[in-house]
Amino acid sequence: MQLHTIWFIIIAVFWVGFFVLEGFDFGVGALHAFLGRDDTERRVAINTIGPWWDGNEVWLIVAGASMFAAFPGWYATMFSALYLALVLLLLALFARGVSFEYRGKRDSPRWRNGWTWALTAGSILIPLLIGVALGDLLHGLPINAAHQFTGNFFSLLTGYGLMTGVTLLVLCLLHGATFIALRTTGELRDRAHAAGRVIGAVAIVVNVAWCIWTLVVIGNGTLPEPTQIFGVIAVIFAQRLATSANDGWAFAASGFAIAAAVGQIFISLYPNVMVSSTRASFNLTVNNVAAGHYPLVVMTVVAVLIMPVVLLYQGWSFHVFRRRVGAPPVSSG
Repeated sequence: MQLHTIWFIIIAVFWVGFFVLEGFDFGVGALHAFLGRDDTERRVAINTIGPWWDGNEVWLIVAGASMFAAFPGWYATMFSALYLALVLLLLALFARGVSFEYRGKRDSPRWRNGWTWALTAGSILIPLLIGVALGDLLHGLPINAAHQFTGNFFSLLTGYGLMTGVTLLVLCLLHGATFIALRTTGELRDRAHAAGRVIGAVAIVVNVAWCIWTLVVIGNGTLPEPTQIFGVIAVIFAQRLATSANDGWAFAASGFAIAAAVGQIFISLYPNVMVSSTRASFNLTVNNVAAGHYPLVVMTVVAVLIMPVVLLYQGWSFHVFRRRVGAPPVSSG
């Protein structure tokens, strides 16, 4: 297997890791205002992701940096085409990140409510926008022979891209609901179970529709991939387990569903990295946009040395903060 193919797989793994790990952060951020009946319960919901949300975002940075280093032509064309969308994405990331830090800076209901909805809006927009971008890679965008984007902002709003964004958003909401149920107690956990059941039903319908669209329009009616089949099964399991006491299995199933959806995008994309809707011969592929052999070798050595350390650190952090989160005890005066 050639190095550029290996790095395509590695980048796909980074994107899968980002959505699996940051996906429950997005889900919690989007749902905390609706599942929490008061500020204390909302704070508890936010605290469930407190130890991890900023570390999980690093996977997004690593995925983008790896695209830049391994496939500079892909990075240049994609980020040029998605420039305005990326500005919106950055604004959503800023609003979300700042809300974690500033929400508790003032003891004012109006202040906290404003940051609550900033967190909610940012957590919804980020997976939606990234999902649209990933869907556009597979659906195709107007790209000429020089690998330059020739469309405009509205060219990015393809039907399949929007469907992909909605699919990943709904899966993140389900992932967040199962995580809140896994990490909390009492009424907040009960409401997370109820939300998981409803969101899970929606996720089943949306995921099946997206898989059919991918199969018929993108795959030209070929047989479904195993990732599509197992992904749908995982959503069904997550929905069924969402109201049970098996919170860990429900969370694992929702995470697998997200991994299957994101993984399927890259499976369907290869050997392309970006499809041209202008002409198939203008497609960006792993062969015509890859970096030279030497930088790929250096990157591979670094990845082999660093990735085990990162995975061990993240696994240890999940172990350390594995206990459920509850409301602080009420002072007796």
